[in-house]
Amino acid sequence: MRIVIACDKFKGSLSAGEACAALRQGLEDGGLRAEIDECPIADGGEGFAAAMRQALGGEWVSCPARDALGREIEVRYALCRGGDERLAVIEMAEAAGMWRLDPAERDPLRASTFGVGQMIRHAVGEAAAQRVLVGLGGSATNDGGAGMAAALGARFVDDLGRELKPLPGELTGLARVELAAIIGLPPVEVACDVDNPLLGERGATAVFGPQKGAGPREREALETFLGRLVAVLDAGELAARPGAGAAGGLGFGMMAFAGAVLRPGFDMVAAALGLRSRLATANLVVTGEGAIDAQSLAGKGPVGVARLARDVGARVVGVGGRVDGEIHAAQLFDRIESLECYGLDEAESMKRAAELLRETGRRMAAWLGGES
Repeated sequence: MRIVIACDKFKGSLSAGEACAALRQGLEDGGLRAEIDECPIADGGEGFAAAMRQALGGEWVSCPARDALGREIEVRYALCRGGDERLAVIEMAEAAGMWRLDPAERDPLRASTFGVGQMIRHAVGEAAAQRVLVGLGGSATNDGGAGMAAALGARFVDDLGRELKPLPGELTGLARVELAAIIGLPPVEVACDVDNPLLGERGATAVFGPQKGAGPREREALETFLGRLVAVLDAGELAARPGAGAAGGLGFGMMAFAGAVLRPGFDMVAAALGLRSRLATANLVVTGEGAIDAQSLAGKGPVGVARLARDVGARVVGVGGRVDGEIHAAQLFDRIESLECYGLDEAESMKRAAELLRETGRRMAAWLGGES
Protein backbone atom coordinates (compact mmCIF):
# COMPACT_ATOMS: atom_id res chain seq x y z
CA MET A 1 0.00 0.00 0.00
CA ARG A 2 1.22 3.49 -0.86
CA ILE A 3 -0.14 6.44 1.15
CA VAL A 4 0.42 10.14 0.47
CA ILE A 5 -0.07 12.42 3.49
CA ALA A 6 -0.64 15.94 2.18
CA CYS A 7 -1.76 18.15 5.07
CA ASP A 8 -1.90 21.90 5.41
CA LYS A 9 -1.20 23.61 8.74
CA PHE A 10 -3.40 23.17 11.81
CA LYS A 11 -3.48 26.89 12.49
CA GLY A 12 -2.33 27.88 15.95
CA SER A 13 -1.14 24.32 16.66
CA LEU A 14 1.03 22.63 14.03
CA SER A 15 2.80 23.45 10.80
CA ALA A 16 1.89 21.44 7.72
CA GLY A 17 5.05 19.36 8.13
CA GLU A 18 4.33 18.66 11.80
CA ALA A 19 0.77 17.59 11.01
CA CYS A 20 1.96 15.19 8.30
CA ALA A 21 4.61 13.75 10.64
CA ALA A 22 2.08 13.21 13.45
CA LEU A 23 -0.30 11.28 11.20
CA ARG A 24 2.56 9.19 9.83
CA GLN A 25 3.73 8.34 13.33
CA GLY A 26 0.23 7.25 14.25
CA LEU A 27 -0.10 5.03 11.19
CA GLU A 28 3.24 3.41 11.95
CA ASP A 29 2.47 3.04 15.68
CA GLY A 30 -0.76 1.33 14.63
CA GLY A 31 1.26 -1.34 12.88
CA LEU A 32 0.37 -0.39 9.32
CA ARG A 33 2.93 -1.54 6.81
CA ALA A 34 2.90 0.90 3.92
CA GLU A 35 5.06 3.17 1.82
CA ILE A 36 4.28 6.65 3.14
CA ASP A 37 5.03 9.86 1.20
CA GLU A 38 4.88 12.99 3.38
CA CYS A 39 3.97 16.01 1.27
CA PRO A 40 3.20 19.16 3.33
CA ILE A 41 1.06 21.60 1.36
CA ALA A 42 -0.15 25.18 1.58
CA ASP A 43 -2.52 27.47 -0.24
CA GLY A 44 -1.86 31.19 -0.08
CA GLY A 45 -1.64 31.48 3.69
CA GLU A 46 0.96 30.72 6.31
CA GLY A 47 3.30 27.97 5.22
CA PHE A 48 3.26 29.02 1.57
CA ALA A 49 6.89 30.16 1.48
CA ALA A 50 8.11 27.05 3.32
CA ALA A 51 6.19 24.74 0.98
CA MET A 52 7.56 26.47 -2.13
CA ARG A 53 11.09 26.51 -0.71
CA GLN A 54 10.90 22.78 0.01
CA ALA A 55 9.55 22.06 -3.46
CA LEU A 56 11.93 24.26 -5.43
CA GLY A 57 14.96 24.36 -3.19
CA GLY A 58 16.37 27.66 -2.00
CA GLU A 59 17.40 29.65 1.03
CA TRP A 60 15.86 31.91 3.61
CA VAL A 61 16.69 35.59 3.33
CA SER A 62 16.20 37.92 6.31
CA CYS A 63 15.47 41.63 6.21
CA PRO A 64 14.11 44.36 8.49
CA ALA A 65 10.47 45.36 8.18
CA ARG A 66 7.56 46.69 10.19
CA ASP A 67 4.68 44.71 11.60
CA ALA A 68 1.05 45.73 11.05
CA LEU A 69 1.30 48.37 13.80
CA GLY A 70 4.56 49.85 12.56
CA ARG A 71 6.97 48.18 14.98
CA GLU A 72 10.42 47.22 13.73
CA ILE A 73 10.81 43.46 13.27
CA GLU A 74 13.02 40.97 11.45
CA VAL A 75 11.31 38.93 8.75
CA ARG A 76 12.31 36.32 6.21
CA TYR A 77 11.31 35.18 2.74
CA ALA A 78 12.45 32.34 0.50
CA LEU A 79 14.78 32.90 -2.44
CA CYS A 80 14.48 30.00 -4.86
CA ARG A 81 15.50 29.02 -8.35
CA GLY A 82 12.45 28.85 -10.60
CA GLY A 83 14.09 27.50 -13.73
CA ASP A 84 16.68 30.10 -14.70
CA GLU A 85 15.01 32.78 -12.58
CA ARG A 86 15.73 34.08 -9.10
CA LEU A 87 12.34 33.69 -7.48
CA ALA A 88 11.36 35.39 -4.21
CA VAL A 89 8.51 33.78 -2.26
CA ILE A 90 6.98 36.10 0.32
CA GLU A 91 4.20 35.57 2.85
CA MET A 92 2.36 38.74 3.71
CA ALA A 93 1.60 37.33 7.17
CA GLU A 94 5.33 37.23 7.94
CA ALA A 95 5.21 41.02 8.30
CA ALA A 96 1.55 41.98 8.64
CA GLY A 97 0.03 38.81 10.06
CA MET A 98 -2.44 38.60 12.89
CA TRP A 99 -0.13 36.12 14.64
CA ARG A 100 2.21 39.01 15.48
CA LEU A 101 -0.45 40.88 17.48
CA ASP A 102 -2.06 40.23 20.82
CA PRO A 103 -5.86 40.11 20.56
CA ALA A 104 -6.14 43.44 22.38
CA GLU A 105 -3.89 45.09 19.78
CA ARG A 106 -6.07 44.29 16.77
CA ASP A 107 -7.13 47.54 15.13
CA PRO A 108 -7.55 47.45 11.34
CA LEU A 109 -8.09 51.22 11.14
CA ARG A 110 -4.42 51.71 12.04
CA ALA A 111 -2.95 48.44 10.73
CA SER A 112 -0.79 48.57 7.62
CA THR A 113 0.78 46.33 4.98
CA PHE A 114 3.83 48.62 4.82
CA GLY A 115 6.08 45.77 5.97
CA VAL A 116 4.94 43.64 3.04
CA GLY A 117 6.09 46.36 0.67
CA GLN A 118 9.42 46.48 2.48
CA MET A 119 9.86 42.75 1.89
CA ILE A 120 9.07 43.11 -1.81
CA ARG A 121 11.44 46.06 -2.09
CA HIS A 122 14.24 44.09 -0.43
CA ALA A 123 13.65 41.03 -2.62
CA VAL A 124 13.77 43.09 -5.81
CA GLY A 125 16.58 45.41 -4.78
CA GLU A 126 18.90 43.51 -2.46
CA ALA A 127 18.22 39.94 -3.61
CA ALA A 128 17.78 40.83 -7.30
CA ALA A 129 14.67 38.66 -7.63
CA GLN A 130 13.47 38.31 -11.21
CA ARG A 131 10.00 37.16 -10.21
CA VAL A 132 8.06 37.57 -6.97
CA LEU A 133 5.36 35.34 -5.51
CA VAL A 134 3.33 36.77 -2.63
CA GLY A 135 1.14 34.51 -0.50
CA LEU A 136 -1.93 36.13 1.01
CA GLY A 137 -3.67 35.05 4.20
CA GLY A 138 -3.63 35.50 7.96
CA SER A 139 -3.58 39.28 7.75
CA ALA A 140 -4.17 41.75 10.57
CA THR A 141 -4.82 44.47 7.99
CA ASN A 142 -7.70 45.92 5.97
CA ASP A 143 -5.87 48.67 4.08
CA GLY A 144 -6.40 47.61 0.47
CA GLY A 145 -2.63 47.40 0.03
CA ALA A 146 -2.12 51.12 0.66
CA GLY A 147 0.72 50.51 3.12
CA MET A 148 2.43 48.09 0.76
CA ALA A 149 2.20 50.66 -2.03
CA ALA A 150 3.64 53.39 0.19
CA ALA A 151 6.67 51.22 0.95
CA LEU A 152 7.20 50.81 -2.78
CA GLY A 153 7.06 54.57 -3.36
CA ALA A 154 3.40 55.59 -3.74
CA ARG A 155 2.16 58.83 -2.16
CA PHE A 156 -1.37 59.35 -0.86
CA VAL A 157 -2.41 63.02 -0.83
CA ASP A 158 -5.46 65.14 -0.05
CA ASP A 159 -6.99 67.84 -2.22
CA LEU A 160 -4.41 70.38 -0.94
CA GLY A 161 -1.50 68.16 -1.93
CA ARG A 162 -0.65 67.18 1.64
CA GLU A 163 0.72 63.68 2.07
CA LEU A 164 -1.44 61.39 4.19
CA LYS A 165 -0.33 58.43 6.27
CA PRO A 166 -1.18 55.20 4.41
CA LEU A 167 -3.57 53.97 7.11
CA PRO A 168 -7.33 53.45 6.68
CA GLY A 169 -8.12 55.78 9.55
CA GLU A 170 -5.94 58.55 8.07
CA LEU A 171 -7.10 58.39 4.44
CA THR A 172 -10.62 59.76 4.73
CA GLY A 173 -9.54 62.88 2.83
CA LEU A 174 -7.78 60.99 0.03
CA ALA A 175 -7.91 62.90 -3.25
CA ARG A 176 -5.29 61.19 -5.39
CA VAL A 177 -2.54 58.59 -5.38
CA GLU A 178 0.82 59.50 -6.92
CA LEU A 179 2.52 56.45 -8.43
CA ALA A 180 5.45 57.98 -10.31
CA ALA A 181 8.01 57.05 -7.64
CA ILE A 182 7.03 53.36 -7.31
CA ILE A 183 10.09 51.19 -7.89
CA GLY A 184 10.37 49.06 -11.00
CA LEU A 185 9.03 45.58 -10.35
CA PRO A 186 9.56 42.26 -12.09
CA PRO A 187 6.52 40.02 -12.75
CA VAL A 188 4.53 39.56 -9.54
CA GLU A 189 2.12 36.70 -8.89
CA VAL A 190 -0.15 36.47 -5.90
CA ALA A 191 -1.17 33.19 -4.28
CA CYS A 192 -4.69 33.60 -3.03
CA ASP A 193 -6.85 31.10 -1.13
CA VAL A 194 -10.21 32.95 -1.17
CA ASP A 195 -12.37 34.32 -3.98
CA ASN A 196 -13.92 37.33 -2.20
CA PRO A 197 -14.19 40.68 -4.01
CA LEU A 198 -12.95 43.84 -2.31
CA LEU A 199 -16.29 45.47 -1.44
CA GLY A 200 -19.79 44.50 -0.41
CA GLU A 201 -21.34 41.79 1.69
CA ARG A 202 -18.75 39.22 0.53
CA GLY A 203 -15.91 41.73 0.61
CA ALA A 204 -12.79 42.05 2.72
CA THR A 205 -14.37 44.16 5.47
CA ALA A 206 -17.71 42.38 5.87
CA VAL A 207 -16.33 38.84 5.87
CA PHE A 208 -12.93 39.16 7.52
CA GLY A 209 -13.12 42.46 9.41
CA PRO A 210 -14.71 41.09 12.61
CA GLN A 211 -11.89 38.60 13.26
CA LYS A 212 -9.41 41.47 12.97
CA GLY A 213 -11.12 43.51 15.66
CA ALA A 214 -13.49 45.63 13.56
CA GLY A 215 -16.86 46.33 15.16
CA PRO A 216 -19.85 47.76 13.25
CA ARG A 217 -18.57 51.36 13.25
CA GLU A 218 -15.06 50.32 12.27
CA ARG A 219 -16.42 48.16 9.46
CA GLU A 220 -18.45 51.08 8.13
CA ALA A 221 -15.35 53.31 8.17
CA LEU A 222 -13.20 50.65 6.50
CA GLU A 223 -15.73 50.00 3.76
CA THR A 224 -15.99 53.74 3.10
CA PHE A 225 -12.21 54.03 2.89
CA LEU A 226 -11.87 51.11 0.49
CA GLY A 227 -14.64 52.49 -1.68
CA ARG A 228 -12.85 55.84 -1.78
CA LEU A 229 -9.55 54.16 -2.70
CA VAL A 230 -11.24 52.32 -5.58
CA ALA A 231 -12.87 55.52 -6.83
CA VAL A 232 -9.64 57.54 -6.70
CA LEU A 233 -7.78 54.81 -8.61
CA ASP A 234 -10.73 54.29 -11.01
CA ALA A 235 -10.27 50.59 -10.37
CA GLY A 236 -13.78 49.23 -10.01
CA GLU A 237 -13.08 46.34 -12.35
CA LEU A 238 -10.10 45.20 -10.27
CA ALA A 239 -12.09 45.55 -7.04
CA ALA A 240 -14.75 43.17 -8.36
CA ARG A 241 -12.33 40.38 -9.29
CA PRO A 242 -12.35 37.18 -7.23
CA GLY A 243 -9.55 37.39 -4.65
CA ALA A 244 -9.42 41.20 -4.56
CA GLY A 245 -10.68 41.05 -0.98
CA ALA A 246 -8.01 38.61 0.20
CA ALA A 247 -5.81 39.70 3.12
CA GLY A 248 -7.84 42.81 3.83
CA GLY A 249 -7.85 43.91 0.22
CA LEU A 250 -4.16 43.30 -0.40
CA GLY A 251 -5.24 41.20 -3.38
CA PHE A 252 -6.70 44.37 -4.86
CA GLY A 253 -3.64 46.41 -3.91
CA MET A 254 -1.24 43.95 -5.50
CA MET A 255 -3.14 44.19 -8.77
CA ALA A 256 -3.60 47.96 -8.66
CA PHE A 257 -0.12 48.98 -7.48
CA ALA A 258 2.16 46.11 -8.55
CA GLY A 259 0.46 44.85 -11.71
CA ALA A 260 0.15 41.44 -10.08
CA VAL A 261 -1.70 38.42 -11.38
CA LEU A 262 -3.82 36.51 -8.84
CA ARG A 263 -3.64 32.72 -8.94
CA PRO A 264 -4.97 30.00 -6.63
CA GLY A 265 -2.22 29.38 -4.11
CA PHE A 266 -2.91 25.68 -3.95
CA ASP A 267 -2.37 25.36 -7.70
CA MET A 268 1.04 27.02 -7.39
CA VAL A 269 2.15 24.71 -4.60
CA ALA A 270 0.69 21.60 -6.23
CA ALA A 271 2.57 22.30 -9.45
CA ALA A 272 5.85 22.92 -7.64
CA LEU A 273 5.45 19.70 -5.61
CA GLY A 274 4.48 17.57 -8.61
CA LEU A 275 1.45 16.64 -6.53
CA ARG A 276 -0.69 15.17 -9.32
CA SER A 277 1.91 12.53 -10.22
CA ARG A 278 2.51 11.70 -6.54
CA LEU A 279 -1.21 11.18 -5.93
CA ALA A 280 -1.64 9.16 -9.12
CA THR A 281 0.51 6.36 -7.71
CA ALA A 282 -1.19 6.32 -4.28
CA ASN A 283 -3.69 3.81 -2.96
CA LEU A 284 -4.82 6.34 -0.37
CA VAL A 285 -4.42 10.08 0.15
CA VAL A 286 -4.73 11.67 3.60
CA THR A 287 -5.15 15.44 3.81
CA GLY A 288 -6.33 17.92 6.39
CA GLU A 289 -6.01 21.21 8.25
CA GLY A 290 -7.23 22.86 11.42
CA ALA A 291 -10.69 23.76 10.10
CA ILE A 292 -12.28 22.22 7.02
CA ASP A 293 -15.34 24.39 6.47
CA ALA A 294 -17.32 26.35 3.90
CA GLN A 295 -14.34 28.64 3.21
CA SER A 296 -12.30 25.55 2.32
CA LEU A 297 -14.56 25.03 -0.69
CA ALA A 298 -13.26 28.27 -2.22
CA GLY A 299 -9.86 26.75 -2.95
CA LYS A 300 -8.08 25.91 0.28
CA GLY A 301 -5.52 23.13 0.41
CA PRO A 302 -7.35 19.99 1.61
CA VAL A 303 -10.25 20.50 -0.78
CA GLY A 304 -7.76 21.03 -3.60
CA VAL A 305 -6.03 17.77 -2.64
CA ALA A 306 -9.37 15.95 -2.49
CA ARG A 307 -10.39 17.14 -5.93
CA LEU A 308 -7.00 16.25 -7.39
CA ALA A 309 -7.08 12.81 -5.75
CA ARG A 310 -10.50 12.10 -7.18
CA ASP A 311 -9.29 13.27 -10.58
CA VAL A 312 -6.52 10.65 -10.59
CA GLY A 313 -8.69 7.92 -9.06
CA ALA A 314 -7.21 7.80 -5.54
CA ARG A 315 -9.27 7.40 -2.36
CA VAL A 316 -8.99 10.37 -0.03
CA VAL A 317 -9.46 10.85 3.71
CA GLY A 318 -9.97 14.31 5.21
CA VAL A 319 -8.74 15.03 8.76
CA GLY A 320 -9.71 18.28 10.47
CA GLY A 321 -9.51 19.80 13.89
CA ARG A 322 -13.06 20.89 13.07
CA VAL A 323 -15.13 19.72 10.11
CA ASP A 324 -18.32 21.61 9.24
CA GLY A 325 -21.51 20.20 7.80
CA GLU A 326 -20.94 21.77 4.37
CA ILE A 327 -17.92 19.52 3.91
CA HIS A 328 -19.89 16.37 4.70
CA ALA A 329 -22.60 17.51 2.27
CA ALA A 330 -20.08 18.18 -0.50
CA GLN A 331 -19.01 14.50 -0.48
CA LEU A 332 -15.47 15.31 -1.59
CA PHE A 333 -13.86 12.84 0.80
CA ASP A 334 -14.29 9.09 0.96
CA ARG A 335 -13.95 9.31 4.72
CA ILE A 336 -13.73 12.19 7.21
CA GLU A 337 -11.98 12.16 10.57
CA SER A 338 -12.42 15.07 12.98
CA LEU A 339 -10.53 15.77 16.20
CA GLU A 340 -13.89 16.83 17.61
CA CYS A 341 -14.59 13.14 18.22
CA TYR A 342 -12.25 13.23 21.23
CA GLY A 343 -14.70 15.47 23.11
CA LEU A 344 -12.23 18.23 24.03
CA ASP A 345 -12.90 21.94 23.91
CA GLU A 346 -11.23 23.91 21.14
CA ALA A 347 -8.37 25.25 23.26
CA GLU A 348 -7.45 21.82 24.62
CA SER A 349 -7.77 20.22 21.19
CA MET A 350 -5.40 22.79 19.70
CA LYS A 351 -2.93 22.31 22.54
CA ARG A 352 -2.92 18.54 22.06
CA ALA A 353 -3.22 18.52 18.26
CA ALA A 354 -0.09 16.43 17.63
CA GLU A 355 -1.18 13.80 20.15
CA LEU A 356 -4.69 13.67 18.70
CA LEU A 357 -3.41 13.34 15.14
CA ARG A 358 -1.16 10.47 16.20
CA GLU A 359 -4.18 8.78 17.78
CA THR A 360 -6.19 9.43 14.62
CA GLY A 361 -3.40 7.80 12.63
CA ARG A 362 -3.52 4.74 14.89
CA ARG A 363 -7.29 4.50 14.41
CA MET A 364 -6.82 4.80 10.66
CA ALA A 365 -4.24 2.03 10.73
CA ALA A 366 -6.79 -0.23 12.42
CA TRP A 367 -9.49 0.20 9.79
CA LEU A 368 -7.01 0.14 6.93
CA GLY A 369 -5.59 -3.11 8.31
CA GLY A 370 -9.09 -4.49 8.48
CA GLU A 371 -9.58 -3.82 4.79
CA SER A 372 -6.50 -5.78 3.72
